[in-house]
Amino acid sequence: MSRVPRAMTESAADAAIETSCRVLHLPTVRSQFSDLITRAERDQLSYRGLLAELLMAECEERDRRRSQRRLQAAGFPRQKWLSDFDYTANPSINPALINNLANCDWVRSGQPLCLIGDSGTGKSHLLIGLGSAAAMAGFRVRYTLAAKLVNELVEAADDRQLTKTIARYGRVDLLCIDELGYLELDRRGAEMLFQVLTEREEKNSVAIASNESFSGWTRTFTDPRLCAAIVDRLTFNGTIIETGTDSYRLSRTAAKQPATSKS
Repeated sequence: MSRVPRAMTESAADAAIETSCRVLHLPTVRSQFSDLITRAERDQLSYRGLLAELLMAECEERDRRRSQRRLQAAGFPRQKWLSDFDYTANPSINPALINNLANCDWVRSGQPLCLIGDSGTGKSHLLIGLGSAAAMAGFRVRYTLAAKLVNELVEAADDRQLTKTIARYGRVDLLCIDELGYLELDRRGAEMLFQVLTEREEKNSVAIASNESFSGWTRTFTDPRLCAAIVDRLTFNGTIIETGTDSYRLSRTAAKQPATSKS
């Protein structure tokens, strides 16, 4: 037997919408329907147009919340966006190349990225910025310091959880490793890091930032053969960006200082 439509007062309709949105888990529709109805009446939107506006608002808000969760899950130590990078402070960086990387095709293809340069040249900013762009594009991203990652792997091995830990790092779409090359790694730690890179090879992307050129990595990875294998994993079919030697942070700080008058 078909249901006979009945007229509803506006307050009853509002209450029904409120209840239905809670049951159906549509918080954005629930919070915006009143304003959208007012706008629809003003703009003379059809019922179909109003429904489309409500559903699109819900979808957009869900996308925003998912992006926010991915950013939080990535574990970035601070917020850095590519749009905030000052290319005039570091002319060694090609803006067109960074904009192209922001499209995340390299992440889709599982290709590596290496940012090499002295301290203060913008490596971490670009690493976090590109990682954030990937997270916003829907990729699973994880950020870690090289020393922290190795310590975690060593602890996992001691707890007989190494395979599970390596698999967890292998699943993310983009692994960002910062400060690679700052500290010397013993053979055991270096071998475990190599296992993580091997797990991800040609499947999922790795992006690293290092203050050492590849020729200096023998001080971090003291076994020459292991060092060569790690460099190979991180450069094959990848992009290498040299951020230079002039401090980006120092340039920005100097630019902000007021000019002192000569006595």
